[in-house]
Amino acid sequence: MKKIVLMGRSECGKTTLTQALKGEKIHYHKTQYINNFDVIIDTPGEYAQTKHLGHALALYTYEADVVGLLCSSTEPYSLYPPCITCMCNREVIGIVTKIDAPGGDPDRAERWLRLAGCATVFRVNSKAQEGIPEILEYLREPGDIMPWEKD
Repeated sequence: MKKIVLMGRSECGKTTLTQALKGEKIHYHKTQYINNFDVIIDTPGEYAQTKHLGHALALYTYEADVVGLLCSSTEPYSLYPPCITCMCNREVIGIVTKIDAPGGDPDRAERWLRLAGCATVFRVNSKAQEGIPEILEYLREPGDIMPWEKD
């Protein structure tokens, strides 16, 4: 599988998405430092929200094949400036999280991610596993056996 680094604001759903992609039970866990798993790199939101910590995120893109920019449907504004994906030397995808949240606006979050430069955008509800198979399929490489294909 391609390795993905997840970036986004605090509480946008990076760790919950990580748990869903790994097939783990969903439970709240505040990420305090960068967790570099086999195929997922989970980053603290503070790294994306703080200029001086953002340099660490740039370095971790070199560890991944794909950069996932997360934007919750409940966010009041976009963390990402227009056309930012051209600054990355990796594939960049957008992931709209919390698509089922009351008061959320998944369409707005997707527009923000597309404005940032994400040509591919996934919408997920990690707790209901909605959108998770599509992301896993996107990260799939030839010869990978997916969890649902095992007997």
